[in-house]
Amino acid sequence: MTSSSSPSPHASVLDLAPVVPVVVVADVSDAVPLARALVAGGLPAIEVTLRTPAALDAIRAIAAEVPDAVVGAGTILTPEHVAGAVAAGARFLVSPGWTDGLLDAMKASGVPFLPGVSTTSEVVALLERGVREMKFFPAQAAGGTAYLKSLAGPLPQARFCPTGGIGPECAADYLALPNVVCVGGSWMLPADAVAARDWRRVEDLARAASALRR
Repeated sequence: MTSSSSPSPHASVLDLAPVVPVVVVADVSDAVPLARALVAGGLPAIEVTLRTPAALDAIRAIAAEVPDAVVGAGTILTPEHVAGAVAAGARFLVSPGWTDGLLDAMKASGVPFLPGVSTTSEVVALLERGVREMKFFPAQAAGGTAYLKSLAGPLPQARFCPTGGIGPECAADYLALPNVVCVGGSWMLPADAVAARDWRRVEDLARAASALRR
């Protein structure tokens, strides 16, 4: 997921931090303070999922008002999602799975992308298409650390961001694997803290997550 918006022209969004927060924004007014709290805690790569009507406006607001954030769009399912997310200012794209059509649209978008996989055949198919960085989803349900460890031998060129069911109790186990660059999760965004707009708590949880470096 190489990007010129990363620390160097050859760096990847995946290398910015050990954890990529997976964010569901219901109220667009929460987007900027939430993003600022995550960035202050050391998590600059932020995936805003396209699961709510506020998602694209949230991406637009973060892109405009939080310059230190690298905001991306998640739950990308269609070429129309790709176009809308990029137009809103998304600097990377994440899908839970992929098809040839969706992959072509993400490749053509001009921004880094992370297609989702859960099987060895999907990984091999993406490698054949020149894609080396992937989302492993749903991580815990699809085999967890044992599955990813088994892929490292035959497919060492694949790099993963596991997402799905990952929390602070198991994130370090994933990050210890040679083919895992970062993990995705939302544990630094507990629902009660977001509802109370307790951004200091979010920042503290983000700081703890950012300390989970390999």
